[in-house]
Amino acid sequence: MSTTVRPGTETAWHGEDVTIREVLDALEAIRARFACSEAGDDEHVHPRNCVMTLISVTPSEADELSAEQTTLLIGREHPAQAIVIREEAPVRGHKLDARIGTEVQRPQMGCPTECEIITIHVGGQAADHLAELLDPLLVSGVPTYLWWLGTPPFGKKELLDALRICDGLVVDSARFEEPHRSFHGLSRLLKVAHHRLGLADMQWSRLRPWRETIAQFFTPADRRKFLSGIAEVGVDYAGEGRGNRIAAALVTGWMAAALGWKLKRAAAGPGGVVVAHYEAGARSVEVAFRSVQKDHLAPGELSAIRIAGASQGTTFRLTVQHDPERRAAQAEPAYRTLHPTEGEDDAGFELAERRAEWHRDVLHENIESLHHTATGDPPGESRPKRPVVLSRDRRRPDSQRVLLTMIEIGEGAPLRHVQQLDREDEVALLLDLLSTGTHDEVFNRSLAEASALVDRF
Repeated sequence: MSTTVRPGTETAWHGEDVTIREVLDALEAIRARFACSEAGDDEHVHPRNCVMTLISVTPSEADELSAEQTTLLIGREHPAQAIVIREEAPVRGHKLDARIGTEVQRPQMGCPTECEIITIHVGGQAADHLAELLDPLLVSGVPTYLWWLGTPPFGKKELLDALRICDGLVVDSARFEEPHRSFHGLSRLLKVAHHRLGLADMQWSRLRPWRETIAQFFTPADRRKFLSGIAEVGVDYAGEGRGNRIAAALVTGWMAAALGWKLKRAAAGPGGVVVAHYEAGARSVEVAFRSVQKDHLAPGELSAIRIAGASQGTTFRLTVQHDPERRAAQAEPAYRTLHPTEGEDDAGFELAERRAEWHRDVLHENIESLHHTATGDPPGESRPKRPVVLSRDRRRPDSQRVLLTMIEIGEGAPLRHVQQLDREDEVALLLDLLSTGTHDEVFNRSLAEASALVDRF
């Protein structure tokens, strides 16, 4: 196993071809050594705080490094026992390779704390050994969360055995291999996993701006009636293939679960077009999925959502677009266009152009005296300086990550709103999911409805 020091942590111990018992002994020795060195001869050993055990299963070296950095950032603010397991690693012996990295935090107000990250390399599938690996390392009395960075082996008994000692499972369905089949495996966990297990999906968290924007449209009391008047929904997504419709299905499942729609049928057509029909009481709602080519969007990302209908004689249409194409600014018309010279009167055009330029020069030279005449203030004292705005300040690199919302109600003028999306910070997404204990009944209902819809594709 490589002994390269990871960013932010110091290698306190590493071993090759070791057992979990040896790893646990090394961890206890590291904690005891730190506690004694910080307490000194005149103090009692400070108790160690731990709010959770966070286990990360990574399929590659890049994911292993990402998981270590993420758990380290979380551990700096929330004392936790962090375990990173790398599956299919090139283990030399028949046991496992392990490393313990440490980082000491010394806050101005409070006792120093030590954050340890236990990295374990196993050969073969991690799920085959997960329960045996983790059980001796778990801290009693605190929740245990399993963050699977790749595709969990849904349907394997070994995974279910490992989940029995966990309180929550966090995945990212946008990274699933064979996403259509894996998404079904995720939804089946709602039925086969123990009732205390929470399920969380990072892709669901990324859809929050879309869900909030749609919900905010119907929030005013005078728009509540439109909920029962929705007639059609259109969802555009990037990429081709049924595996790229997961995010679109989740949003549709969220609306169907919230409004009580019942799926009746769905049909797939050429070009990534899918039409689903829902029954909402005595009326029908048509949902159309469409594949679009957007080079700046990853496959599966949503490009646009359109909701339209009518209620009590008033029509409405809500359109939400992700990074819409900006129209090129119209060039300011030239003098010749505004004032045609009639025929080939080049001399007249040249004379008019020189005269306009002369007027601009005179205005610029006398601007201070004109300001004095208009305001009575001394020249140059109260006149604001000409503002200087650089293009790089107005168009930052992330300014294109926006949602454009268009609202059309009845015969009124369209309303337009632009909101900038936050960057997809994996640490923030993971913390947000862990803060709820990974128990989100809205997500569970949406996942069940989305799975039923995906099954019809």
